[in-house]
Amino acid sequence: MKTLTIRLTSPLQSYGNEASFARRTSGDYPSKSAVVGMVAAALGYRRDDQRISKLNELSFAVRVDQRGKNLTDFQTVEWKKNTRKITYRNYLQDAVFMVGIGHENDAMIDKIKQALKNPKFQLFLGRRSNVPAGILDLKSFSNTNPIMALEGLKWQASPWYQEKKWWQTKQEFVEHIEIIADANLLPQKRSTLAKDQVESFDQRNRRHGFRPIAIEEVRLKNPYVERTQAASNPQEPNTHHDPMQFL
Repeated sequence: MKTLTIRLTSPLQSYGNEASFARRTSGDYPSKSAVVGMVAAALGYRRDDQRISKLNELSFAVRVDQRGKNLTDFQTVEWKKNTRKITYRNYLQDAVFMVGIGHENDAMIDKIKQALKNPKFQLFLGRRSNVPAGILDLKSFSNTNPIMALEGLKWQASPWYQEKKWWQTKQEFVEHIEIIADANLLPQKRSTLAKDQVESFDQRNRRHGFRPIAIEEVRLKNPYVERTQAASNPQEPNTHHDPMQFL
């Protein structure tokens, strides 16, 4: 299996779980359907394109590197003439996630990577207004599934967050970083169901099904420790001269 990792960060992200006209909430991490939608947009698939269902075959895992703070926004909507309503939208602020998608067909992962670098349609993190914070950071790994890739990838939280975590704990390693994955990738873990399997993105008939998921926690080194050690121990200049150089 070949795996592609994607670093997802933006000032605001939102991954819908419960939705109504009056309130739309957000999950705590990117749903598989949101990532499938982003990949479909990059590939140029429209909402009713039947090829989207094939993207459900991607193995999927997400690592929560930097939990976002909840933000609730409200908007006044004129949903029909002279009739206004208040609606609420929930977002995640300053979150960082590492997503891993894998497939047995290496060419499919290569195609997705190229599409994410040169997307046909605008990419967004859950909602159209939530665009990625710059060019996506993509890495591919051969003979590796998403769990193996995310377990071996260094902690990708923002530098200011890494420093904050160090001063809170004074520990070289960060504990209890969650990986949420397709249950078959974590067969030793207890599974539950998540309703984020894409059935239809058609705006007139949007549907999601259930898929089994499992969760594990990993322990990662804080890169801030290495940076501070390097800064406090700069390489000493060579003060030993060859006595013959002056002859």
